[in-house]
Amino acid sequence: MAWRVLATVSRGSAGARTPQGALRALSAAPASADLTRNIGISAHIDSGKTTLTERILYYTGRINNIHDVRGKDGVGAKMDSMDLEREKGITIQSAATHCSWNENHINIIDTPGHVDFTIEVERALRVLDGGVLVLCGVSGVQSQSLTVDRQMKRYDVPRVAFVNKLDRAGANPDKVVDQLREQMALHACAVQMPIGLSENHEGVVDLVKRVAYTFKGVKGEEVEETDVPASLVDEVEERRNTLIEAVADVDDALAELYLEGDEIDASVLTDAIGRATKAREFVPVFMGSAFKNKGVQPLLDAVVDYMPAPDDVEAIKGTSLDGETAMERISSDEEPFSALAFKIMTDPFVGTLTFCRIYSGILNAGDGVYNSVKGQRERVGRMLQMHANDRTEVKSAVAGDIIAVAGLKQTTTGETLCDKDNAVILEKMDFPEPVISVAVEAKSKKDQDKMGEALARLAAEDPSFRTKYDEENAQTIISGMGELHLEIIVDRLQREFGVEANVGAPQVSYREAITAPAEVDFTHKKQSGGSGQYARCKVQFEPLDGEESADFVFASEIKGGAVPKEYIPGVQKGIEDVLKTGVLAGYPVLGMKATLVDGAFHDVDSSVLAFEIAGRGCCREGLRKGKVRLMEPMMQVDVTTPEDYMGDVIGDINSRRGLVGDLGERGNAKTIRASVPLANMFQYVSTLRSISKGRASYSMKLASYDFVPPNVEKELMAKFTPSEED
Repeated sequence: MAWRVLATVSRGSAGARTPQGALRALSAAPASADLTRNIGISAHIDSGKTTLTERILYYTGRINNIHDVRGKDGVGAKMDSMDLEREKGITIQSAATHCSWNENHINIIDTPGHVDFTIEVERALRVLDGGVLVLCGVSGVQSQSLTVDRQMKRYDVPRVAFVNKLDRAGANPDKVVDQLREQMALHACAVQMPIGLSENHEGVVDLVKRVAYTFKGVKGEEVEETDVPASLVDEVEERRNTLIEAVADVDDALAELYLEGDEIDASVLTDAIGRATKAREFVPVFMGSAFKNKGVQPLLDAVVDYMPAPDDVEAIKGTSLDGETAMERISSDEEPFSALAFKIMTDPFVGTLTFCRIYSGILNAGDGVYNSVKGQRERVGRMLQMHANDRTEVKSAVAGDIIAVAGLKQTTTGETLCDKDNAVILEKMDFPEPVISVAVEAKSKKDQDKMGEALARLAAEDPSFRTKYDEENAQTIISGMGELHLEIIVDRLQREFGVEANVGAPQVSYREAITAPAEVDFTHKKQSGGSGQYARCKVQFEPLDGEESADFVFASEIKGGAVPKEYIPGVQKGIEDVLKTGVLAGYPVLGMKATLVDGAFHDVDSSVLAFEIAGRGCCREGLRKGKVRLMEPMMQVDVTTPEDYMGDVIGDINSRRGLVGDLGERGNAKTIRASVPLANMFQYVSTLRSISKGRASYSMKLASYDFVPPNVEKELMAKFTPSEED
């Protein structure tokens, strides 16, 4: 068994090292839930989060050596286990691991930073109790940083921030803290200050304890604790007072001590920061350089001190099976079993693995569980604790654990597993809609037979990836979150399933929307001997704005039984069927409210089916009367470029029907934020590299949908062949 000691230098002495804390064995099991932490490490792409995770695993004794993220040493970072990840130097799939620190058991999920794989961040944060938001000390808050911030807020995840890459020229941690406050509206404050920046970066000063940390040894494994350098003492006291005031603003107990003029010692301040952080009212900011092995061990201490244990967080919310009664489950082994399946993965040795967060109760290998979403029983086969692509079999798991389960055949991402006698449906996850599609075609008949099964397995793993067969054009269409997302899917088809495929031109997922209110009175009447079909419905259609602009809302204002209530769902279903394909160019309809206000029925000839058909006809006519128009996805594009190429970059954005917004600075580079139609962004990376001689970079994410110009709308409509109407 491997062991590693974290060594320190006693404060004020130089040279005599003494062990700090007990020796930590690999995979030490926690004594209780209060010694467990479930955290995610998230960031914008290339901020260093996988490098940070690699150091965490090394310093906790989980791995025996540190390897390069891009796999230049022939091994690669532990958490980037896919060959594709090592080749491209980016994280594509979230990966789970676990380690021990000062007798605490820490479950970690390392998530991707590229916007195309944001679903991996979404489902990880849904089941985690805390997060580490990693930021580049030079670039600061970037577009995907903001996306991660919104996801953390959506799932009420407390976080600590880590300003990384302080060894790089232009690093400015104070500026990054200001961006956290201004751009993310976080009550953030530094709990450390750097000792030197860029090539002079030596370590950090802990403002809470008033001590300095430098990191010695070949790989920074020896933490040296000394007095604060004399030249920094005054600045440390000033920054410490700023920190105390920031925490006192949100913690009454500390505020009382501060106002009474009492000395705030390290233990009191640590407790106050922990309370405020767990309450999501404060974000402590740590700093260092993971690549240079500086600042990682104090961050691990912060995870233990400031992140909540499973029994610290609020009870998980859910509903009864009929969705009518609100329920909750407290994180306790004594509660009935409940868990959420948050990720599906295909393992070449084990088969399909379902990653689960256990919220309550105990799960044992071989147990029968109930999928309350699908109403089906499942049998738990093997239970595994994952370490990236390595696995250790376990026999049981308790509330707060994150495990992978083999043997589940029906369960998919976002579904609840529970005790059938105490059934509950836990809060579901939100999955983004795809924004780009391409046609794929197997190169041979042999590959064609395998491609359908391979795509189905990839779609089961990734809820943001969709596949369908277009019968009209005899093509298989795959849809995802961006060009890179689909490029990775096609690459995985070949590597993992041996399917060679040709890829067609990208297609944009347009939408349709009405621009004016409309009222339609539609009658469906059909007589062909015997009982016929009769249904009349009068529906008001109106566009939705603001936050509801992506939704469909159906309402009924029927009075006096003009349409019996058992027929009303038929009208709704008929309308929703039409909304899936629209009437202009076959795209889904966005942002519309339909209100059923009147109608008529026949005692013999009316049925749910008749009202469904009437609903379809009513909706088609309503869309035309409502002056339906096409909408296209508009992408928020963030470009970072040297100043010399700024004019050419802006000119190229304008040529793509883009609208340039904010211009700014990031270190020595210039930043451009623009809104550009997705249809004009294909192959943009090649153009940008050509313009800037490879020195500019960009990221983009879906910002909104906007109406397409009339000439583009005509082209799209010309390609559409409407289906036969009922």
